[in-house]
Amino acid sequence: MIYDIRHITRFDYGIQVKFARCNLRLKPIDWPGQTLDDYRLTVEPVGRLGAARAEAGLANVTRLVIDTPVRTLSIESAARVTVDRLVPVPDATDPTLAEIAAWARDSGDPSAAGPANYIYPSPLIPLDRDIGDWCAVDLDPARGCLEAGMALGMRIQREFQFDGTATFVDTPPSEAFRQRRGVCQDFAQIMITGLRAAGLPAAYASGYIRTIPPPGQPRLVGADATHAWVLLWCGPVRGWVGIDPTNGIWMAADHIVMAVGRDYAEIAPVDGVVLGSGAQQMDVSVDVAPLDRGG
Repeated sequence: MIYDIRHITRFDYGIQVKFARCNLRLKPIDWPGQTLDDYRLTVEPVGRLGAARAEAGLANVTRLVIDTPVRTLSIESAARVTVDRLVPVPDATDPTLAEIAAWARDSGDPSAAGPANYIYPSPLIPLDRDIGDWCAVDLDPARGCLEAGMALGMRIQREFQFDGTATFVDTPPSEAFRQRRGVCQDFAQIMITGLRAAGLPAAYASGYIRTIPPPGQPRLVGADATHAWVLLWCGPVRGWVGIDPTNGIWMAADHIVMAVGRDYAEIAPVDGVVLGSGAQQMDVSVDVAPLDRGG
């Protein structure tokens, strides 16, 4: 699949903002099964762009500096990405969860993709005994890693209700778990909490998923949104395998990875500092358009 992705973030400020310094993590990374073919970043009305180093996680970071007073700011990210990724198939020869946990603890890989970086709690995904106990039902140490991971993802999809009004970006996993409702970020964080409680390396993936409309209905421009799911490290052969607990499916040809980190804070699409005393409103529009299969 080849996708054209258009991601627009617009800020409207109550009064003029005289200075802003932001980190933009909007350029999709190269990841197994996907290749970034083209990319363009546009900021209006003003702004200076420069490369920045990713302090944590796996992300392409651009530094944006605004030093001219503005009342509005529009950030448009346009990418073309080729995705060639098959649906994983669990196999009797897959390593067990016990083996995965042991390999991750003993891993000598210091890179941002090394599994040992993702077995510990992180600021937005702390340890939680209740979540760990609930997830443990599917995480028998003797169970194959892919089979167990998908079983947990599917149970979250069945037992939790998607509700865009139930939580906020800073809602802790414990609150979404108590309510049994939330959005993709909440479901990913709950699953990661449970996997890490079992000693397993689990990462937070941010990106996009193609929205497939009902039969006979047109695809609505702007109907898509940024998405979040889970990456589970399944050993040196399988590597990182994606599980989408919001939909109860594998990460495959419909998923585009933008960034990977321990939690959302490491890979937020836009963050930074704004000097101003007025209120601000942010609106985000995302369109994911397939270019083949008649799309």
